[in-house]
Amino acid sequence: MLTVKDHNDRAAAAYAAVTGKYWIEALKDGRHVLIRPLTEKDRDREYAFIKRLSPESRHMRFLAHINEPGAAMLNQLMDVDDKQRAAFIALVHENGHLIEIGLARYAATGESECECAVTVADEWKHLGLATALMEHLIKGARKNGFRQMYSVDASSNAPMRDLAKALGFETRNDPDDSCQVIHRLCL
Repeated sequence: MLTVKDHNDRAAAAYAAVTGKYWIEALKDGRHVLIRPLTEKDRDREYAFIKRLSPESRHMRFLAHINEPGAAMLNQLMDVDDKQRAAFIALVHENGHLIEIGLARYAATGESECECAVTVADEWKHLGLATALMEHLIKGARKNGFRQMYSVDASSNAPMRDLAKALGFETRNDPDDSCQVIHRLCL
């Protein structure tokens, strides 16, 4: 198993080869990940990422049972314009490749409101990655003029509830579905 230093040294060259806007973030365990806006070239990564998620993580992300994303779903997930629909992908260097380990996205639901979601690969949870992704997403939504961000989640999703609280979201029961909650943040 690689040490944190070995991981970061190997990743540094791969990260340096990335073009465009990106950030290198240190996780709680010291490993570095690269976060950047999602692009069309990430389509295969996004598909593989969703397939690698545990059934429980896929269910929490989509609030439904999903074995694998179909073409229509993948098209919708990849539809970003960095204004009304934005997404940030987290990548890590593994065996000579950059693989997706997390993603946060928002989509406008009104003139000044957007819905958001964040998903982290099961083996990368509890390291601060969801927080880092959401901080980039929140900053992007503010920059694009949104005044409120919300997320609809399963009421049983304790990690999302904890993340929402840590980021300053207010949580309310969904009046239309007792199995769901709505986390809302004034931007």
